[in-house]
Amino acid sequence: MNNSLSSSLLLVIALAPLLGAIITGLFGTGFVGRSVSRRASHIITIILVAVSFFGSAYVLYQVAFNAAYYNDTVYTWSLIGTRVAEVGFLVDGLTALMMVVVTSVSLMVHIYTIGYMVDDPGYQRFFSYISLFTFSMLMLVMANNMLQLFFGWEAVGLVSYLLIGFWYTRPTAIFANMKAFLINRVGDFGFVLGIALLFAYTGSLNYADVFAQSDKLAATAFPGTDWHLITVACICLFIGAMGKSAQVPLHAWLPDSMEGPTPISALIHAATMVTAGIFMVARFSPLFELSPTALSFVIVIGSIGALFLGILGIIQNDIKRVVAYSTLSQLGYMTVALGASAYPIAIFHLMTHAFFKALLFLGAGSVIIGMHHDQDIRNMGGLRKFMPITWITFLIGTLSLVGTPFFAGFYSKEHIIEAAGAATVWGSGFAYWATLIGVFVTSLYSFRVYFLVFHGKPRFNTDDHAHHGHADAAAHDTHKDDAHGHDDHHGGTPHESPWVVTLPLVLLAIPSVVVGAWVIDPLLFGDFFKGVITVSEAHPAMQELAHEFHGWVAYGLHAFTTVPFWLMIAGLVVAWYCYLVNPALPARVYGSLSGVNRILENKYYVDWVNENIFARGARGLGTLFWNVGDKGVIDGGLVSGSTRLVGLVAAISRHLQSGYIYHYAFAMIVGVIAFISIFVLVL
Repeated sequence: MNNSLSSSLLLVIALAPLLGAIITGLFGTGFVGRSVSRRASHIITIILVAVSFFGSAYVLYQVAFNAAYYNDTVYTWSLIGTRVAEVGFLVDGLTALMMVVVTSVSLMVHIYTIGYMVDDPGYQRFFSYISLFTFSMLMLVMANNMLQLFFGWEAVGLVSYLLIGFWYTRPTAIFANMKAFLINRVGDFGFVLGIALLFAYTGSLNYADVFAQSDKLAATAFPGTDWHLITVACICLFIGAMGKSAQVPLHAWLPDSMEGPTPISALIHAATMVTAGIFMVARFSPLFELSPTALSFVIVIGSIGALFLGILGIIQNDIKRVVAYSTLSQLGYMTVALGASAYPIAIFHLMTHAFFKALLFLGAGSVIIGMHHDQDIRNMGGLRKFMPITWITFLIGTLSLVGTPFFAGFYSKEHIIEAAGAATVWGSGFAYWATLIGVFVTSLYSFRVYFLVFHGKPRFNTDDHAHHGHADAAAHDTHKDDAHGHDDHHGGTPHESPWVVTLPLVLLAIPSVVVGAWVIDPLLFGDFFKGVITVSEAHPAMQELAHEFHGWVAYGLHAFTTVPFWLMIAGLVVAWYCYLVNPALPARVYGSLSGVNRILENKYYVDWVNENIFARGARGLGTLFWNVGDKGVIDGGLVSGSTRLVGLVAAISRHLQSGYIYHYAFAMIVGVIAFISIFVLVL
């Protein structure tokens, strides 16, 4: 063990955002006073998150260039026999990279929030929440044991619940955060079972101890079945990832979570929380590599999300919802990479996606500010002239998302497709075609938004604007960010956002362009993840990709001759023709595909199944338990029944108390005879 990193530094990195959350939350919201003003709240939290960011950057530098490493306990929470529950840090290449991603995006979101939430009465409370979320995410990624991992896992879920329902006077926000909370509990149930299985058979919660016994787990059968224990444990763990990382069918909470303010959409649902499941599977790669069945399950689930959830983005008219469905699709791409045993590529795409998707979410928020808090893309158009900084940064994010050669998203996304084609697990063929077709789908919905928002004729002062605005106000899929202090009017001339909004856009645009080419070689084909991520020789995807890689320049130039590039161009051309050249065509196509549209508009009926089968079934089961168990057994049997029994005994006993001495004497004689008879029989 090489503890070349200071435990004090790591504690400062993890606890600085918590300190900011406590100070702002307690002293800025009226909980114990209002001594922290609005201005002080953002200064305190931004400085402390910046401390975490620069500390994380230093840690990443030490890990990357000086082979620094840390794995030790910082606090023993409890000791039960020989079983230890502890707080500890594991800092290696995977952790250091995640720390920088979390803190850098969080810092940009903190700065952006100054401009976005400027008029909101919950200003201090919001800064407290996002700092608390940053702390929770750092505890998750820095953990060296499954107990601390679970603490961070649940903490980010709790804070996301608070942030999604931040505007708690809106019924739709309350519905959305409860939906997210309940669906994540389904996934977390599987996650707990997976942790419990590993703990029961290894006797430890520490990663190193569990991974050291991976061969033993692989040779152990799950009791009562022919399944291997490690397969059951890995599938249970991945069910947890399905909830947190919004995989089919536990994905329905993420689009509705757009009810929260836009900054949390970027922080939680693009860059950090939803990638926790991807991080967890990569961390547990020594176990997943020993279960081809679990890897097949992972790659098939990811493929379905990558293609079919991306298709839903084509029909959305809320700018944030389009980006949300894009997130679902890209999370599917990362999951495909995990199932193909290309864990470094999954983490690589996690990193590039964090930057360009945070850029797109924050860019969407800037558009919403400029449009006076109207989110319907049909009410926009021509914003390029009014919002030049937002336009160019949004374009950069879009180009990175669709996989334009030499942009960051290109290097990670292209390698996922190739990894799916080189994978040997069952389902890899479907994964390859799903990710390949997904390139066209991604390009189509991305450029649809781009053209409708920034090009074409302005529609924000037309009758159509008013029509769409009023119609969508009552629609389920359209949400306004104008509650709690934002302007309630729509229309008027758009305007560029203030510098506290555009500065994070510019800073996020830089890595969205350059970070892919900069880190691809050490991250995928170097030693950065050596000893951190395990890839079995039975899964050759990474080896084949390494053999074909000849540098980021050659790889980018080669892309112009590949199928994914031309599929991306096809999506761009279709979007350009349909939404700029011949805008009447989409309506005609829409009318001719009424059956397909009905399925898409109902989001494959996943919400209907959840609400009418699972939720209604749960309510029916609860009613049954209440009537039979609570009212019948507990109230009727145990409580009321015991009362009736006492009354019955009292009624019978009353007749025995006659007041006549000869009755009592007779009872005594009968008792003595019965006692003697029993005594004789026993002897």
